[in-house]
Amino acid sequence: MRVVVLTGAGISAESGLSTFRDSGGLWEGHDPMQVATPEAYADDPGLVQRFYDERRAALPRVRPNAAHHALVRLEDALGDDLLVVTQNVDDLHERAGSRRVHHIHGRLRSAWCTTCDARHGWDGPLRHEPPCPTCEEATLRPDIVWFGEIPYGMDVVEQALWDCDLFVSIGTSGVVYPAAAFVHWARGATLELNLEPSAGATDFAESRHGPATRLVPAWVDELLV
Repeated sequence: MRVVVLTGAGISAESGLSTFRDSGGLWEGHDPMQVATPEAYADDPGLVQRFYDERRAALPRVRPNAAHHALVRLEDALGDDLLVVTQNVDDLHERAGSRRVHHIHGRLRSAWCTTCDARHGWDGPLRHEPPCPTCEEATLRPDIVWFGEIPYGMDVVEQALWDCDLFVSIGTSGVVYPAAAFVHWARGATLELNLEPSAGATDFAESRHGPATRLVPAWVDELLV
């Protein structure tokens, strides 16, 4: 069986990682939407860098949860027949042990040089304009897909959805495109696992609601019987 799993903020939230919008809807008085665009970066790169520096610094304080670990069990059973496509920029899937993870929105622990196009693993801050390890220019930015930019590797995702027997969406809002359209691209069965019905819940053949830490392990157990 070939399975494609899409994960969103809901799976990381149960690890204690704040979603893109915190409970107040603001970050230092700024709408997060306004610090996640190329235009915002051009206007005030220091502000944008600080926003992502703080998110990057928070990663060591959280751990993968039962939902992440359940997907590792599924990969152990299915091998290359499982692809996890994530909208999340954290590394909780990898820290749990997942190997086939495709980050369509980039990764916090990566920096992209806009001068030489090199990408480097990165754990420290970027707001102080460190030089690129490849070309030494001070033009590193978060390796994040901002609003208005094209998600990474969509050709890989489209092919996987075309070939899959089952598409499962976990912890997503169903409003961010192109991920919200994946249910329509999938050629196999479809299942939503979400805390509450997403905006696209009725597009799935089946939708189950509850915490990811409960739903995902139960679904994996069911699939592996």
